[in-house]
Amino acid sequence: MTTSSPLTGPDSVPAGASSARPTVTELRLSAFRKHRGATYPVAPLTLFAGPSGSGKSSVLQAYEALARLGAGDELDEAFPDPAACVPESAGPDAQGRRGFRIGCTVDGPVGPVRLDLAVQAEPELRIVGERLSCGRQTLLTTALRDPGRATVQAAWHTAGSVSVTRAPLPDDRLGTALLPLRVAGKTDGQLRVLAAAEQVVVALRSVFACDPQPYGMRRPVAAGEGRLRRGCDNLAEVLHRTRSECARRHARLAAAARTGCAGDVADLAVEELGDGTVRALLGRGEGRDATPVGRLGEGELRYLGLALVLLTGPGVLAMDQAAEVPSAYQSLTVLADGFDRCLDPRQARELALLAAEMTARGHVRLVGAVADAGFARGVEGVTVVDLVP
Repeated sequence: MTTSSPLTGPDSVPAGASSARPTVTELRLSAFRKHRGATYPVAPLTLFAGPSGSGKSSVLQAYEALARLGAGDELDEAFPDPAACVPESAGPDAQGRRGFRIGCTVDGPVGPVRLDLAVQAEPELRIVGERLSCGRQTLLTTALRDPGRATVQAAWHTAGSVSVTRAPLPDDRLGTALLPLRVAGKTDGQLRVLAAAEQVVVALRSVFACDPQPYGMRRPVAAGEGRLRRGCDNLAEVLHRTRSECARRHARLAAAARTGCAGDVADLAVEELGDGTVRALLGRGEGRDATPVGRLGEGELRYLGLALVLLTGPGVLAMDQAAEVPSAYQSLTVLADGFDRCLDPRQARELALLAAEMTARGHVRLVGAVADAGFARGVEGVTVVDLVP
């Protein structure tokens, strides 16, 4: 029987469920922005480190784009500026076409499943090739056969009376995410294709990209459903929810605030204002006035936002996981570009320790980009990938 934790979901999962959770374990940037032929491991807590121009943000951009495609977004939503994704040194072919290639490996019940994607950015944005494979077996391939049509020709493994099924798929969506709607699941081959596709989609959909924006976090916000947005601008709304729904979770957040904010912190409070909005406060102790979080420094606000993400879990984050899959078999992955931005070394170290604690529990993963990973080196559980320009 699974029990629920007030912090990040289940305290325990069924036997073997931890290893069964689909997770991205490798990113491939074959030709993407400044990356050529690059393969990067993704551990439960991975920090990409390097100076400006080293390509660390590009790694997270590629990961987020794959996640959006896995969730069913169209290609132009995942890549709003596709021309910027093309390597600068890549010239057009005879037909004036330029593009980029990315991919990932997802481990899970099926074993390691590889997804590789070729995207044409110019003269028009479209998927020109996709490959889903497990071991030495190719489960799905797509290819652009007729540039005049907005489709690609897909072929997926069947292993029935007909070994391969062929059909057109739209060229602006990830074919892997569409397979559950196209594959009947009657033969062993079809079931294998569906299992591999589901594994990839579950891992990609379990992603929350987070980049706290201090300016937006300073303003009071309307009280609502309390789901934290990407920029954490509705921090007060979420604290209003956690304070009323779970005292243990809220106490853990207050403890995190004590280590990352200046001065004495007795509590994280929420004040309801006369216009129906709420604002967050740092309680300073008996007989002392509380400090509105709007008065905090940018580093303190970013620290609070990231700590809140690590401690709350998908039920409090504005994200859409695979609802049809039990939560015990899903693992939240937080993408945090500029993980150390505006933080002093002490704050960055405390946040790394908190992240290591939460990822060790197995219910959250973190992939971040930092300018200097010195604060995290030596912290057990942290994998640092050093990039150079």
